[in-house]
Amino acid sequence: MQLYRGLDVGTAKPTVDERARVPHHLIDVVDPTSEWSVAQFQVEARAAVRDIEARGKRALLVGGTGLYVRAVVDDLQFPGHDAAIRYRIDARADEPDGVATLYAELEDRDPAAAARIEPGNRRRIVRALEVIELTGRAFSSTGVGLEHHGDTVFPVEVFGVWVPAEVLAVRIAARVDEMYAAGLVDEAKGLAHRYPKGLSRTAAQAIGYREAFAVADGALDEDAARTATALRTRQFGRRQLRWFRRDPRITWLGTARNPADLGPALLECCTP
Repeated sequence: MQLYRGLDVGTAKPTVDERARVPHHLIDVVDPTSEWSVAQFQVEARAAVRDIEARGKRALLVGGTGLYVRAVVDDLQFPGHDAAIRYRIDARADEPDGVATLYAELEDRDPAAAARIEPGNRRRIVRALEVIELTGRAFSSTGVGLEHHGDTVFPVEVFGVWVPAEVLAVRIAARVDEMYAAGLVDEAKGLAHRYPKGLSRTAAQAIGYREAFAVADGALDEDAARTATALRTRQFGRRQLRWFRRDPRITWLGTARNPADLGPALLECCTP
């Protein structure tokens, strides 16, 4: 989500000062009215890694969206698109209980894919059904398969940070408070002014913005927005853990304090 211009506060985008001290890549790439697929991210992220390594530097891939991490480091292959098929499937989602109906169809046609997609994630449900119709194959069979955890496409060490659930909940609540103190609602108002037709479906899924737009419109009070954002973030965190716990290649480092304290242990693990 940090590749979208203007989505700064809600994505914890690195500051100008942080980017001056440490070069960041794939930040502020496109306007939030644009769609950006995981296939595009795969191409651009791998190009950035090649560029960094060619200069004798070490690339750090930092983030928690499981499919995007796997797309960069593993041999995942993404089928093409068919706008007509996608439009037809997506139009069905606008019908009463349309998303639920599409999800039930996905559960029937590709149970493995349905198990990895939220029942309310319209974009991914539509994409999965599009691929099934376009290719005649299960969406879950893409590339090497998400259940396969073998050799990566380039040498990489993968680390995960584990924090106790109760500590994580407190940190998430504090993070949400910081977002609102830093001007998340004002940022939402600015986005609504600059892009009156709305954000792309991909950008609109950035956690926290739905609630911030509702506060800006007067449809939701700020306390309720903070509570909803914290809840969605905790739910996302649980999904992250379930996703990454399946990958035996990850070395887990845990702490009940500030995860930044794990820096020395991480460097020790990475030192040849």
